[in-house]
Amino acid sequence: MFKRMTDRLGHIGSSKSPNMQSSPSSSFSTTLSAGLYTEHRGSISTERTSASGWSKKADRPAWEQDDYFEPPRTLVAQRPKGSYCLPDFIVQRTLGTGSFGRVHLVRSKHNLRFYAIKVMNKEKIVRMKQVSHTRNEQMMLQAVQHPFIINLWGTFQDTANLYMVMDFVPGGELFTLLRRSNRFPDPVAKFYAAEVALALNYLHSLDIIYRDLKPENILLNFDGHIKIADFGFAKYCNTTVWTLCGTPDYLAPEIIGNARYNKSVDWYALGVLTFEMLSGLPPFHEPDITPVKLYEKIARGPSCITWPLIHSNAKDLILKFMESDPSKRYGNLRHGAGDVFAHPWFSEVDWDKLRRCEIQAPYMPQISGDGDASAFDSYPEIDATMLYGVPTSDPYGGQFPDFEYTSS
Repeated sequence: MFKRMTDRLGHIGSSKSPNMQSSPSSSFSTTLSAGLYTEHRGSISTERTSASGWSKKADRPAWEQDDYFEPPRTLVAQRPKGSYCLPDFIVQRTLGTGSFGRVHLVRSKHNLRFYAIKVMNKEKIVRMKQVSHTRNEQMMLQAVQHPFIINLWGTFQDTANLYMVMDFVPGGELFTLLRRSNRFPDPVAKFYAAEVALALNYLHSLDIIYRDLKPENILLNFDGHIKIADFGFAKYCNTTVWTLCGTPDYLAPEIIGNARYNKSVDWYALGVLTFEMLSGLPPFHEPDITPVKLYEKIARGPSCITWPLIHSNAKDLILKFMESDPSKRYGNLRHGAGDVFAHPWFSEVDWDKLRRCEIQAPYMPQISGDGDASAFDSYPEIDATMLYGVPTSDPYGGQFPDFEYTSS
């Protein structure tokens, strides 16, 4: 079964098979240096089939197909949707690149504030069958308002591209800080894990499943507190979902087992994240591991983990998060996230103060002023004014009705 699934997913960092896609802002490859991941791990998404194995898409009902989209009636926008167009902004530099386009640091010509704009090519989104994921990302971000989640201020489109105007979070990625530190001391890992737990509990209270938790998708704000970004795989989920998507190291066993799953896969991923923060590597990692072996180890569960020297309470919570049986997993029991917040590893955490950002962050990004993007990697720049906003044919605009057309 793992060989069959791996054939569908392809090798990490290798050429993509027709059914494998990256999330909108994922980087392209993963390399290892001295046993450590030094570049972003790409997220994956494949079309799910039936519980008995891989079958044709046509065999599945419409609501279980990846490109099926139905707006949930229970989610409402949390802030007024701004109306923007490309000439409203001055493009400063590239913050990141992905399968569909780029994320740029921009400055508003009107209020002079800095923002991040994600630019996604419509033709690539359609070709890679990520229309529903893109529309879900927009809808989920419009429906959330939380101190540890990035804000979406507005969206628009032209004939070639989609644009999402979001917070500029200047401290860079937790991934970068972790790789520079090698591993975090227990109190530091606890601080970030606690903020992620608050964000996940909030999302789950809205019946939103995140599905791509990893250090690459956690940004650090100017005050050192986190902002979870990249909602390309987020989805409304009040029961179970079916699509195989996420990052290989962080996939729960029920996902790779070709089974339905619920929001508890996010808690499983928090266990993986906590382990990685404390040890420097994901729990099932080994140099040059093949996808088949990785998925076999995930299915076998924590019994095959080589544990670092960490606090016993941290290990206990990780094991409770990484429980192979979702019905026994912390965060998915009768008390929900209450079990997580009450766990002994978090005994000294004042959850109310943390939610209000009244606890000093363990690391303060070195930011020289507004618009300082030195915490982000440098990329070969493009002339955005030459590539964006140029009229082209537009066969795909109707597939993104919530991205408004604005005149330049």
